[in-house]
Amino acid sequence: MSVAITPLAQVDAVFENTEWDFSTTHADAIKAHWEMRLRERPQMFNGTVLMQHRWTLTDGIYKAAYSPVAYASFLSWHPLGKPGSARRNGFGMAALRAADGAFLLGVMGAHTANAGKIYFAAGTPDMSDVTEDGRVDLASSMERELQEETGLLPDEFVINDGWVLATDAHRAAFMKPAQVIYDAGEARALMMSRMRRMDDRELADIAIVRGPDDIDTVMTPPFAVGYMRRVFAAEA
Repeated sequence: MSVAITPLAQVDAVFENTEWDFSTTHADAIKAHWEMRLRERPQMFNGTVLMQHRWTLTDGIYKAAYSPVAYASFLSWHPLGKPGSARRNGFGMAALRAADGAFLLGVMGAHTANAGKIYFAAGTPDMSDVTEDGRVDLASSMERELQEETGLLPDEFVINDGWVLATDAHRAAFMKPAQVIYDAGEARALMMSRMRRMDDRELADIAIVRGPDDIDTVMTPPFAVGYMRRVFAAEA
């Protein structure tokens, strides 16, 4: 799968309350797919998420408009062949590293839609990320997801300025380098201890990636693999 890694000067994301033709023209197929997924993972909830319905990238400035879609539609679009007007899953993601330089990624729990997949902590934006002036705040979404999924506290990590866009066929990860103040082993132990006390835990484990050979290329999405390989190559 083709992956592109692009430094960005600016991300300009706005909310537009538009409808998605796929949600109506394929309503029966979406319903059937959702019911199948619920039988596999009954804890899933059909809430509302935001997807990009238009986007441009010019001179390092990425402009996008987001619209609300039901999670059932979001989850079924790719398996059903991506019919209807184009959409993109565009989300903020903190590329977390430990004080010793290792990357720290979450392993998704068995009850989640992406069970076993290995990601940096992140989540598709939702209506809580829409500001009063109609912006979609990807930076705040990213920081919230990092804290909620790992249990890290705001004074235990730093998120750097600047964006890096990592894209594959249907996802756009707006990434910022982030550092936790602990070495990898200590950071993993701390996050695991806090995650065990969570009522709505998403992650089953924390994966430590110290170099290219540690990357699980089967369970880690291509955009994250490409990002880490690029960082490791630059530091070699």
